[in-house]
Amino acid sequence: KSDCPHYAKAELLADSLQRSLPDFSIRKISILPDKWQEWLEDTCSRNGWTHEQSPLVWRELVAQGGKGMLIGGFSDFLEHCQDYYNITSDMPTDIMLSVAAENLETKINLIVEEQHRAGLIRPLHIWITSALSPACHFLIPNLLSAEVFPDISEISLHLLDLEGNEEGLQGLKMETEDLALCLLHQVTIHTHLDEAFKKADVILLLDERWSDDGDTENETEEDKKKKVKAIADRYREYGRLIDTRANRGVKVIVSGNSFVNLRCSLLLDNAPSVDSRQFVAIATQLENEARAIIAKKLKVRTSDVTDVFVWGNISGSFYIDLQRAKVFNYDGAVKGPAFFFQSVHQIFHQGEWSEPDFQDLVCCQRASVTSKTCREAAMSAANGILTVLKAWNGICRPDEIFSLGVLCPGDYDLPDDIVLSVPVTFADGKWCVLSDVSGEELKGRLQLSVSELKQYVWI
Repeated sequence: KSDCPHYAKAELLADSLQRSLPDFSIRKISILPDKWQEWLEDTCSRNGWTHEQSPLVWRELVAQGGKGMLIGGFSDFLEHCQDYYNITSDMPTDIMLSVAAENLETKINLIVEEQHRAGLIRPLHIWITSALSPACHFLIPNLLSAEVFPDISEISLHLLDLEGNEEGLQGLKMETEDLALCLLHQVTIHTHLDEAFKKADVILLLDERWSDDGDTENETEEDKKKKVKAIADRYREYGRLIDTRANRGVKVIVSGNSFVNLRCSLLLDNAPSVDSRQFVAIATQLENEARAIIAKKLKVRTSDVTDVFVWGNISGSFYIDLQRAKVFNYDGAVKGPAFFFQSVHQIFHQGEWSEPDFQDLVCCQRASVTSKTCREAAMSAANGILTVLKAWNGICRPDEIFSLGVLCPGDYDLPDDIVLSVPVTFADGKWCVLSDVSGEELKGRLQLSVSELKQYVWI
């Protein structure tokens, strides 16, 4: 105990031994008085010792390994030194008390200094909900990289899963720490909302666990209403917590397979203090799935297909728009250098595909992946989130276009209070809706999505 006079006398005796004996070394562990009893009980329990007073002295044969051997308190240590080394202590009482007071002051100063150093560290706080979902395993290694956060020196990762178990989260935490990534400051795990979203700079909301439960094909309207009610209640609570606990500049990304627009809308409604432009719903996974289907048909790489837009309700009545879609390196009648591209829309209508066939293929793509792998399409989900995060952090071309579910009042005559997927660009850490896209068919598709989303007003 740092204010213990006998500890002061014991350390002086140990210093004397270290000076006299070439292979003898000491380690001093100074514990604050209010922490002493807890530390003593824990140390004795771990080693199978019985000891009640300060100081606690033990011996370890470092070169030989093995368990430490308890010596005891100061009197036991003094007797040990006299018997083994013929060295004793003759420190007067007044000096012993003075050294004890110095030890306490030094310990307190060290703690204050450490707290000050810790206060200088300002890690980026990232929260992930439904952290035990498969997508999280693909997300974490990439999140903790300078490629996604080029200007960040440390990241604190907070894993939340209300449907999961603490043991599973503990395993995920250990696995994350085993990555030994230099940006990782700490990992915390949570199965309750007590600490949720505190100091959050980035919040990634993955699919809630119930979205994959049950037989959705035979789901009744009443079952669907109950599910939507449960989602609504949880996301209203999430929104309130984000409003009161997260940093004002927090970036909130909603992803998944079900009710993506609705979940994002509920967060917005319940977090009025946070700028609505800080909330987005991910349509990038859907966009990339459409690009993959086109690329396979045209026998090019998926990356050779660009500017495919997703409009509307991401997990409902969405529309894949190919008006501006481009394909590079297409082996068609007209060829050119690497920067030469052709219109997918024109090639599309010259071929054998019909518009409904293509839309249906995109709708079935994710289910097809799931049926073959017997798990959700976690890799593409994680990639969609990472793509948007990079763009939001300035890692994209100014002309690069992404499909995102956002609140966009005034654009395309859309309602002010509904989140819909639209094409956006990023500049200076902000997104901007691409406003020069039009067409009567597009307006009709958007109104269909609006009608579909409005049916949840009764929640």
